[in-house]
Amino acid sequence: MNLVDNILYDMLYHSTPILLAVLGGLFAHKANVLNIGLEGMMLTGAFSSALVVMLTGSLWLGLVISVLLTLVLGLVFSFLSVTLKSNFIITGFGINLFAAALSAFVLKFMKLANINVSSVVDVASLKIHIPLLADIPILGSILSGHTAITYAGYILIIAAGIVLYHTKFGVYVRVVGENEEAAKSVGINANAVKYAAVLIGAALCALAGMELSVERLALFTNNMTAGRGFIAIAAIYCGRGEPLKCALYALLFGLAKSLAINLALFAGPISGLFEIVPYLTIVVVLFMVSVIQNRNNNVRGFKLE
Repeated sequence: MNLVDNILYDMLYHSTPILLAVLGGLFAHKANVLNIGLEGMMLTGAFSSALVVMLTGSLWLGLVISVLLTLVLGLVFSFLSVTLKSNFIITGFGINLFAAALSAFVLKFMKLANINVSSVVDVASLKIHIPLLADIPILGSILSGHTAITYAGYILIIAAGIVLYHTKFGVYVRVVGENEEAAKSVGINANAVKYAAVLIGAALCALAGMELSVERLALFTNNMTAGRGFIAIAAIYCGRGEPLKCALYALLFGLAKSLAINLALFAGPISGLFEIVPYLTIVVVLFMVSVIQNRNNNVRGFKLE
């Protein structure tokens, strides 16, 4: 593949964990729950899946255990923030700190610098080469050769849109998010809807974590999520909770990461500076989106007057 093909292929590659966290987080967003704990849930998914795969040699068991553990974190977050009405931000940061500390403690206890499952997982064999798609000029080299969770992530964009806008559950989520008191007045259990929305996010964060540690690298290291959960929150904000728009912002951040990595190969001694590109992109995009939204709000207010 040439440089452009590499950049576009890596864009899909690096977007996947962000995209999965975005799709999970937007359900909570629609239910008016700010799930700052996406980062910790993703880290838990990455750590637990790698640990279980190392101990058992089973990818499926790693997937199941990681989902179950992130669901437990989701329940803790929901109980504290929804039932006990604690602050979403403080609770979410608590989840993030707990996940980072727990994974570091277990590695220290096991006297491991990291969890390497390359002897169990052949990363290359997990990539799916789709015959007809792979034969398409240009597109084939970009779209073919990704892992199952990567393809699932992009299929879930459509699934999320269908659930949110074409099912009763999706209506409940949006009604609770827009007017909780009105939802309660018609018999909707608002807390149950919020719990479900958070748990969907937790499960998808588990997939994101497993894709990052097991499918992609066959390796877990401390804090390897590197702020992807916060990038997902930024994408949700920029896309205003709309699945397709949020997914496009996730792709944009994935493109920034891809550019940083591929261009750093030609940068020589200053290659380390390219590590700031994805995070600088977040700041710039958030600034531009905020300016546009404020301008639109001011225009609407002027017209109403």
